[in-house]
Amino acid sequence: MKIFLLTHERELRRVTNTGAIALQHAGEIVERILWQRLNPPALLTRLIANNAAILLYSNTKSSAIISSVEPLPEHTIADSMSLDTYDNIIIIDSTWQEAQKIFNQSPYLKQAAQFTVKTENSSSYKLRANQPEGGLCTIECIIEVLKLKGEYEVAANLAIKFADFNR
Repeated sequence: MKIFLLTHERELRRVTNTGAIALQHAGEIVERILWQRLNPPALLTRLIANNAAILLYSNTKSSAIISSVEPLPEHTIADSMSLDTYDNIIIIDSTWQEAQKIFNQSPYLKQAAQFTVKTENSSSYKLRANQPEGGLCTIECIIEVLKLKGEYEVAANLAIKFADFNR
């Protein structure tokens, strides 16, 4: 399994970036790819074109996340597919506002199968303002994905690192 963090360049300078926690403590499971509007990453475009990657993203007004695969209007996938079907997960790593812009300005992302993760817990992230109701920060999304993929030990370790970071 591989989680790709499609990261806005501003996140590289933010001390509040939680994707960095996963990069430091999740081994080779997590990889960062810098987002560039005019230069889409060849690896991600190839994975998406071959239906070998799924995008964790919620483009609804409510950022409440549901545990199923949702095809985008431009892309059709079988109803029986689920997160289990994919070994490559893409997460946009930026602020909520920047994530929306990245998605809107990246036609290749609109071709990806899309899912969101439902959790009973609301975000515990305290270091950034303007989080939408039900929205999770990057590390919380990674932890939930790892749990869904059966990577409980890595998820638990990241949860401890996030709790320390979030104090």
